[in-house]
Amino acid sequence: MPELLDFDNLVAQFEQRLEHLPDHRSGKNISYSIKDAALGAFSVFFTQSPSFLAHQRAMETSKGRSNAGSMFQIEKVPCDNQIRSLLDPLTPRHLYPVFEAVLLALEQAGELDQFRVLNEQLLISIDGTSYFSSPAIHCAKCQHRTSAKGETTYYHTAITPVIVAPGHSQVISLVPEYIVPQDGHAKQDCERMAAKRWVKQQARLFKPYSATLLGDDLYSNQPLCALILAHQLHFIFVCKPDSHQTLYQWIETLAAGDDLEQVSVRRFNGRFNEIVTCRFVEDVPLRAGEDALLVNWCEITVTHAKTGQQLYYNTFVTDHRLTQQTVIPIAEAGRARWKVENENNNTLKTKGYHLEHSFGHGQQYLASFLLTLNLLAFLFHTVLELVDAKYRLLRQALGPRQTFFNDIKTLTRYLYFDSWQHLLDFMIKQLELELEFDTT
Repeated sequence: MPELLDFDNLVAQFEQRLEHLPDHRSGKNISYSIKDAALGAFSVFFTQSPSFLAHQRAMETSKGRSNAGSMFQIEKVPCDNQIRSLLDPLTPRHLYPVFEAVLLALEQAGELDQFRVLNEQLLISIDGTSYFSSPAIHCAKCQHRTSAKGETTYYHTAITPVIVAPGHSQVISLVPEYIVPQDGHAKQDCERMAAKRWVKQQARLFKPYSATLLGDDLYSNQPLCALILAHQLHFIFVCKPDSHQTLYQWIETLAAGDDLEQVSVRRFNGRFNEIVTCRFVEDVPLRAGEDALLVNWCEITVTHAKTGQQLYYNTFVTDHRLTQQTVIPIAEAGRARWKVENENNNTLKTKGYHLEHSFGHGQQYLASFLLTLNLLAFLFHTVLELVDAKYRLLRQALGPRQTFFNDIKTLTRYLYFDSWQHLLDFMIKQLELELEFDTT
């Protein structure tokens, strides 16, 4: 595998990128570097230990060295308040090249091949998520809503795209897009506008028509779909009758005339037999008007083969061509959009990353900068799960994710390790595990 995908080299490359972070300080009080502040925050997210830096400062005092230095290249460990102060003026866009570098390394290593479906397509699921909410604390980047009682809530949201694949438990985090008030716009920003910005900025990372965007009904509108096609990407979006009345008038008329094609397959899902049925049609208007974008529509229904119970139902629009052979794989690709919620947002909120916890709000960019570091920690863990046999062995042996990270917290508090690999080797030895090597 390329050196970049080894954790110690991942951190080294990350550190090099952080060397270029701007320093907005004008005084002489520069005891701590901006780079160390960013690496310090990242180390907390990566180890999932809120007290990691405090423990490393204590180790530095008693032993003259610490895991913060050996594993995360932190030269001088700052405290939490210093980190917040140093990072607040920094836009998260300074960190975006790290996502791009990791994606390129995964591509070069062939690790993205297992995610390709639909004739070598990468599926990119997009969805919005909230990561801060308060009735009092706010900044210029906050959105707000006012209840009928006149109570105002301030909040931050973002879209967090990930590469997904049906049947694949991992997701690969991509650059987020923050939903914030835009200069020159009177209206609040929204998820749709953020999605448009993301497409314009990130489509260049993918070969023409090699990636398909997945999303819920919010995204199946003509401006966004047309923009996606203009940037040489594909789309498969949920499409509901209530929000697409013209399209469904066409569907009802075609169905009444028996002009919808249909295909069914029976298959074993690992527990029981199920029936997958798709109805579909091509070239129907996404909206009213002569300039309406023509899309392809499909409906998927999954039922229990024995009981007839409906297990799943949804409808999608896409620009992919639909045939008797392609419609079921395309519908199942669309179904994979839920992974951005279950495997990404829910994991970030409930599996130790504490996405909705306020690590610091700040007055400029702190909340979004810290979230970006948290997403990078999640991405680094995904890379290790894909390419590091030692990491996978320990995760499998220790069972629950929390057990693994609790052990990391305890070991790094009391013991010094030369590197991340040294820590993994120590854990494998103490657990008396055997690492299998592929000799083919």
